[in-house]
Amino acid sequence: MKKKHLQQHIKEKESQIQKFKLRMETSDLCEDLYNKAILEKAILKKELENAEKNKFIEAIKKIIPKKKELICDYFKG
Repeated sequence: MKKKHLQQHIKEKESQIQKFKLRMETSDLCEDLYNKAILEKAILKKELENAEKNKFIEAIKKIIPKKKELICDYFKG
């Protein structure tokens, strides 16, 4: 349910962005609202991305250490 709710909000932000984009050149207020809507959309997309992640797999990834690549590894071979 949360995913659908976030997707709906993203679609609403996209329609707001389109409306503000048309009027952005004529009004400073619309330009500020456009920028704010872009930021809100990015936040909503990140929340949706986090909601879609598998929590179990993410916990395992934190436990298992990754092999760190060193700059010298690129010059081998």
